[in-house]
Amino acid sequence: MSEIAPPRRRTGRPSKQDTASGQDAKTMLLQAAGAEFVEFGYEHTTSNRIAHRAGFAPQTFYRWYKDKLEVFIQVFEAWTDAELNQLDGMLTEQTSSQDIAEAFVQNFRSFALFKRSLQQLAPTTPEVRQARAACRLKQIQQVKRWNPQLQDDELIAALLIGAETLCQALAEGEFEDMGLSGRAAYKQLSVFIDRLRPEAASA
Repeated sequence: MSEIAPPRRRTGRPSKQDTASGQDAKTMLLQAAGAEFVEFGYEHTTSNRIAHRAGFAPQTFYRWYKDKLEVFIQVFEAWTDAELNQLDGMLTEQTSSQDIAEAFVQNFRSFALFKRSLQQLAPTTPEVRQARAACRLKQIQQVKRWNPQLQDDELIAALLIGAETLCQALAEGEFEDMGLSGRAAYKQLSVFIDRLRPEAASA
C-alpha cells in the first residue's frame, strides 16, 4: 500500500541551476522544513536548520517565509492536499476500506511528531487553528464531491474527526499499551471510511 512519503533530506549546497528561480528556493525550503518537522517537531526546529537542510545560508529563509510558523502552516496545507490526493487515488482504484485504514495509520506513524506539534499549537495559536479549520473544510468539500449522497457537513466533520482520532490512537500504540490488539479500532475506522466513500466503491 502506498504512503505519503516524508520530504527527502537534502544535503549540501544546491547548484546554481537548482536556485535559478525564487520558486525553486521556496519549494526547497518548504521540503526541508517538512523534513525537520517530521524529525524534530515544531519546538525543536529552527529557521537556521531549515535553511541549512535546504543548502542555503540562514538569511535565505527570510526571503521567502516570514517565520517558522508560516512555513509550518504551509507544510500542513501541502500535506493535507497530498492526503486528499492519495485517498482520491485509493477510491478510484476501489481500494478496500481496511487497506485505506492501514495506509493512513501508517501515515500517522510517519508524521507523528508533526501531528503532535499541530495538536499542541492549534489551541493557542490562531493562525494554526484557522489553517486547521480551512483544511478540514477542504476535506469536507472533497468528501461531498466523492459521495454526492453525503452532503451533511456536520456529519462529515464528525466522521473525519472520529477517523483521525482513531488513526492517532492506533499509530501511537495506545491500544497496545492497554494490552489490546486494536482489531476493533481498525474495524471501526473502516466503518468511518465506508460512510465517507461512495456506496458503489465500498469494499
